[in-house]
Amino acid sequence: MSQTAPLDIGRLRAETPGCASVLHLNNAGSSLPTRRSLDAMIGHLELEARIGGYEAAAAAQGAIDAFYRDTALMIAAAPGEIAYVENATRAWDMAFYSLAASFAPGDRILTCRSEYSSNYISFLQVARRTGVEIVPVPDDESGQIDLAALARAIDRRAKLIAISHIPTQGGLVQPAAAIGRLARQAGIPYLLDACQSVGQMPVDVEVIGCDFLSATGRKYLRGPRGTGFLYARRSACDALEPVFLDNHAARWTGADRYEVVPDALRFENWEKPYAAILGLAAAIAEANALGLPAIWQRIHALGEALRTRLADLPGVAVRDLGRQRCGIVTFTVAGADHTSLRNHLRRNAINVSVSSVFTARIDFESRGLKDVMRASVHIYNTEEELDRFVVALQEARGAI
Repeated sequence: MSQTAPLDIGRLRAETPGCASVLHLNNAGSSLPTRRSLDAMIGHLELEARIGGYEAAAAAQGAIDAFYRDTALMIAAAPGEIAYVENATRAWDMAFYSLAASFAPGDRILTCRSEYSSNYISFLQVARRTGVEIVPVPDDESGQIDLAALARAIDRRAKLIAISHIPTQGGLVQPAAAIGRLARQAGIPYLLDACQSVGQMPVDVEVIGCDFLSATGRKYLRGPRGTGFLYARRSACDALEPVFLDNHAARWTGADRYEVVPDALRFENWEKPYAAILGLAAAIAEANALGLPAIWQRIHALGEALRTRLADLPGVAVRDLGRQRCGIVTFTVAGADHTSLRNHLRRNAINVSVSSVFTARIDFESRGLKDVMRASVHIYNTEEELDRFVVALQEARGAI
């Protein structure tokens, strides 16, 4: 990994109010926002209270427009290829269910064994309705998707490749660009769930080659909950009508006619939480200013440092797979109830989470796992915090 300019960690922590009260290692769940993001949201809510909601939105139009511009800049897209959606799940749904409208019996969805439960449930629902076949492509020896097996699975029946760039239950980073090359060669739509990668590492949709990408604001982007976006490549967008339309996504052009708007805004709806959008816009602008290469370099280093510390603990097994790993660190503690450990740590102002078989059944069952503990780092975490966490984890094992 090439060197980038170092981040000012002291300043970043000072601008993150939560750093004063918690040791936060649940950034893959929801990260700590900056004061800049908080001020953007609170300021807009106060403006709405003073002058009215519609009027406040009109006054903030420049900042709202910046959301589309800065989001596009962050992932190397065009502003017209970005839609604000209230969370990554709905962003993913808008793409998937619109694509699925044309599925027929015998068609195939190609996915990975580490796929997230919410996405897989959607596959199952559409398979029940349409007769489409779900094909989880095998992993290679490293635990990432086997690219050769994926290439073999691509045939005339394959109508969609849909994977999670980084699974919720581990540090694995799937080879998204290599998958994209196979999808482009075959002319198959490619949907990438990037809710754990956007904000954590550089994501370039041209390099990856995906047609659709969903992302959330609350995780590594450090934006508010209830925010997200969908990237829809212009060429893919032009050929696809969303499964839901309103008078923002389409125009009523006659008593019996309508026209879908010509860009990714067709995947939006009219009513939006403008304070939340402005909070997300502020977070994205800050990520762009810091630079995703610098953010990724620090997160990656902290993730590896935490894995090293955990691997040295007796009875602790690091469970992350893949050739490339990220800032999500998963592990098991022999003989311990992971939920009880998490709760004990939380009572002591240390935040981690537990991922269970219900989040990624195929992956967990194939590895004989019921659940794993998940500690996920961000740029404002420190080596000293990692040391504190390891000590606290050992103490928690003895206390429960």
